[in-house]
Amino acid sequence: MSELLLELFSEEIPARMQARAADDLKRLTAEGLKDAGLDHGDIRTLVSPRRLTLVVDDLPEKQPDLREERRGPKVDAPDKAIEGFLKAHGLSRDECEEREIGKGTFLFAVVEKKGENTGDVLPGILAEIIRKLPWAKSMRWGDGAMRWVRSMERILCVFNRQTLSVAIRNDVPCGNETSGHRFLAPKPVSVSDFAEYEKKLRDAHVILDREERKTIILAGAQNAAKAEGLNLRNDPGLLDEVAGLVEWPVVLTGRIDDEFMDVPDEVLITSMRAHQKYFSLLNDNGALAPRFVVVANTVAKDDGKAIVAGNERVLRARLSDAKFFWDQDRKTTLESRLGELEHTIFHAKLGAMARKVDRITALAGELAPFIPACDVDKAIRAAHLAKADLVTEMVYEFPELQGTMGRYYALNDGEDSGVADAIADHYSPAGPGDDCPVAPTSVAVALADKLDMLVGFFAIDEKPTGSRDPYALRRAALGIIRLVLENKLRLPLREAFRKAYWGYNETVADFEALLDGGHKPKVLEQDLLDFFADRLKVHLRGRGVRHDHVEAVFSMGGEDDLVRLLARVDALSDFLGTDDGENLLAAYKRASNIVAIEEKKDGISFDGDVSREKLAQDEERLLAEGLSESGSNARDAIDGEKYFEAMEAMSALRAPVDSFFDNITVNADDPDLRVNRLRLLSQFRSTLGQIADFSRIEG
Repeated sequence: MSELLLELFSEEIPARMQARAADDLKRLTAEGLKDAGLDHGDIRTLVSPRRLTLVVDDLPEKQPDLREERRGPKVDAPDKAIEGFLKAHGLSRDECEEREIGKGTFLFAVVEKKGENTGDVLPGILAEIIRKLPWAKSMRWGDGAMRWVRSMERILCVFNRQTLSVAIRNDVPCGNETSGHRFLAPKPVSVSDFAEYEKKLRDAHVILDREERKTIILAGAQNAAKAEGLNLRNDPGLLDEVAGLVEWPVVLTGRIDDEFMDVPDEVLITSMRAHQKYFSLLNDNGALAPRFVVVANTVAKDDGKAIVAGNERVLRARLSDAKFFWDQDRKTTLESRLGELEHTIFHAKLGAMARKVDRITALAGELAPFIPACDVDKAIRAAHLAKADLVTEMVYEFPELQGTMGRYYALNDGEDSGVADAIADHYSPAGPGDDCPVAPTSVAVALADKLDMLVGFFAIDEKPTGSRDPYALRRAALGIIRLVLENKLRLPLREAFRKAYWGYNETVADFEALLDGGHKPKVLEQDLLDFFADRLKVHLRGRGVRHDHVEAVFSMGGEDDLVRLLARVDALSDFLGTDDGENLLAAYKRASNIVAIEEKKDGISFDGDVSREKLAQDEERLLAEGLSESGSNARDAIDGEKYFEAMEAMSALRAPVDSFFDNITVNADDPDLRVNRLRLLSQFRSTLGQIADFSRIEG
């Protein structure tokens, strides 16, 4: 068994593309080797800014021999049929075997193909893999037609310690040479296997393993923070990115000038992170300290003093701009900026951002009564000002600070702290890892903003399709679901949709004329409910709730209170985890199957009333009485939103239904008895159907 080593050496691969490229290379290699009939051991990929490396262990030295048998026509078939078969396989009649099988004597072609040397096969396989490697963005270079993420400089390919030639294009040589660090060890080095490759590159100041580089950076940054008596701000995303920018990480510490420390921490952190890729350091109280960590890609003779000084100069210029924006923006109140939103487009069909502000202001006021302890006036005020920071200089420069800067400017204007917090929070939750607002004012504005977006974009048929969701409507729906569930809000979604809809009617001229496909309120309402149902299923699956339990409750329809829906799903899951629940489910499926078969056979429904006079045996009577009592108890429990109690009420049916199936012949000879018993089973099915659609449950 032999080892394959492949390195694709290029100009700098963007950090955000590296991990995906490594995964794609591994996947395509596995597929290519499988298609070629080549077994293998581990496949590893490593990636750094200038190289994408592949290692495959335990490859055979040659392909296996292949022997295929293909049946042809009968020996007495017409000549043309036989000639066609022989021609197709390049054989003469004498080279075919005649075999007698059940239907006669047939010609068989036996095709044997000798396996090729793996070293002869690999160059073609690898060339195809390299060409197929997908990139989010790619480029052409030189005179070639091939596209890649950046211009490729060379290929290293070694199999079984022998150099292979992988031909991609004339100006990309292939051999057994690579280069070390761009500045510290740029000279070419030759290798014969991965162990030598890894060692020589490390000696040449290249750490191949991305995870190792991350470990070095994190440990170095934490130690640098500790040396200053500070703490490193946790930022896994930045750590990932920086690890993709360096091959030999060297951690250094710089200083932020004191004159910038009155600028909000979020501004300084964003500026350092987004533009410079610096890590922030925090005091023990969590406030930003006047220090930063920069990761260099070289070892400097002066211990990095010049590098630090250069980065401090660059940062000073960046932060000077930020401070200027901060100082200038505070000279104008948020209230006075609202007129500028007339010239800011929300959507071409849905009008200016100023109209959106009008809508969410009214909607927040209407939603406030559904939110315990929510002050209507504060909700209205917060919604009124929520979008004003979009026209500030700071948010223009740093769009990711929308809402955050609004809070600072609102406090500067003397607004209530709850109003200011709501301005900051109303975009949340922006993702599954984002904190969900709990302050009543924040919840009201966040709900209003997301509901307005969903209703508006659904109305003009800008719904998500497949992987396409340009307006992040799935995220908005999940945000509403989290706001409702985590705050236990009894918000009827249909009513909320209608309120948002009429907001558009009042703010968008000829709004109904824009509606696609006759999307009148009722149709739009149902589309949105279906969308929310799908999103809630996704949300609950993330919590480990079985999809069929969710479906069993959702399929009943008519419910738009998410808190009630979730309570029913949870109760159903708990109940089905008991012996009674498991046995009743089995009985339900048995009863349903019997009724369905007989309904199909007779061409009629057995949903009619059960005749008490025709209950001939005690087991029938006991089941009928149990259904009446359990059904009534379950309805009372459901009305009181005591869903597990409703499920428990059904537990009383276990004994009578078991006894019924043990002692009753459903398909009795007496036609009247048979119909009555089938109606009894149909009633059993519909009684359980009060709490969930058990037909949707698997198992």
